[in-house]
Amino acid sequence: MPFAILWRAAPAKTFNDLMARAQAALDQRKGNGKTSRAEGLFKQVQKCIELLADNPRHPGLKTHEFHSIDHPYDPKQKVFEAYVQNRTPGAYRLFWCYGPGKNEITILAITPHP
Repeated sequence: MPFAILWRAAPAKTFNDLMARAQAALDQRKGNGKTSRAEGLFKQVQKCIELLADNPRHPGLKTHEFHSIDHPYDPKQKVFEAYVQNRTPGAYRLFWCYGPGKNEITILAITPHP
């Protein structure tokens, strides 16, 4: 059963910014067949979210527990990190948790790996 995706304010803004940059890059290249970095990054973030909604344990996400962010709904619960990119300088990561309700996932952050 797919999960409903809920957004915190900061990752929603990041997602919208990435989408706007990708759209601007697409408009600028006007049919040139070469995809820009902005377009590629947005496509990867979007795919990560789709995979997460369908199956949080999908092997491509490399999901694992993350200890430096507190769970916003229940401090006893876990926060997870999923890979948007891998083997890329400044690879993007998506941080998420289950909740607040059943079959819901909350996106906590979308950020480049330090």
